Amino acid sequence: MLVVMKAQATEEEIQAVCDHIESMGFRAHSMPGAQRTAIGITGNPGEIDRGNFEDLSGVADVIRVTKPYKLASRDVKQEDTVIRFPGTDASIGGGSLAMIAGPCSIESPEQAFAIAEQVAAGGAQFFRGGAYKPRTSPYAFQGLGLDALKIMSEIREKFGLRIVTEAIDNETLELVAEWADVIQIGARNMQNFSLLKHAGRLRKPVLLKRGLSATLDEFLMAAEYIMSEGNYEVILCERGVRTFADHTRNTLDLSIVPAVQRLSHLPILVDPSHGTGKRDSVLPMARAAVACGADGIIVEVHNHPDKALSDGAQSLYPNQFAEMMDELAQIAPVVHRDLPRGIHTHVASGR
Repeated sequence: MLVVMKAQATEEEIQAVCDHIESMGFRAHSMPGAQRTAIGITGNPGEIDRGNFEDLSGVADVIRVTKPYKLASRDVKQEDTVIRFPGTDASIGGGSLAMIAGPCSIESPEQAFAIAEQVAAGGAQFFRGGAYKPRTSPYAFQGLGLDALKIMSEIREKFGLRIVTEAIDNETLELVAEWADVIQIGARNMQNFSLLKHAGRLRKPVLLKRGLSATLDEFLMAAEYIMSEGNYEVILCERGVRTFADHTRNTLDLSIVPAVQRLSHLPILVDPSHGTGKRDSVLPMARAAVACGADGIIVEVHNHPDKALSDGAQSLYPNQFAEMMDELAQIAPVVHRDLPRGIHTHVASGR
């Protein structure tokens, strides 16, 4: 159920409707839009009588939402969600492309700072780096943990880049939320519902990667788990799915970008590094991702990929990242996008 408020509804009227919903034992989710506020209702086991809300002050309409992903649906919010980061020009969603770049894993301060300097110079607004690595083999490099988070915090201080890194369980989630700007939930955890709900209670932007074999509905329902806990700053990410193809690590499904944008107001990024697993395929698929309407790119960059402790084969050299940015800057205007380049506001980490 969706309660649509009148354009001139006051904050008091909106709060009164939310209070009324909560008094009935349901959850109210206020979603401000450009023209009016919509209030989603969750927690109801069945149909709710529209008459419970139609006569409340400030209410314009009460609409039944048929999709299972209520809060992620465009039925609740027509305008695209834009996630902003106070103190910077960085954003995800809207007219500007978000560029997230960095190594698969933080290996040392020297490695991380060298790569951060180069991707910042290339025009990235966000720095990605793994602190905790869920690896297929228990003997593979698992990440530097808290030390990596501290290194990335110093990178934010020096270069003004916002930090994106993955949490792999509830324990690491708390640490990532404390040190990073965006919590990444990886493909293997897309349906870890306990982790999703916990992330939803932390009120920190969440980058949710599509599961290895997830359908579109399953992907959006995973986002719904986060949003149902009150966190509406969710960023979706296509990172390839498993198919019979053996010429790439995964099959990058760019068709999901327009499909998501038709059904949901949430921004969607594309990860051509994990999507292909091959360095020479990353640039072509990044170009295609921007051309098909993605809200940004997350890509792996390493200054010595042949010596990388993880995913070196899919990591761009810094000069290749710069080349990618130059080419995407030419494609962006064709799809009515802007690609901010090299403008970062220096701010304290705020810890």
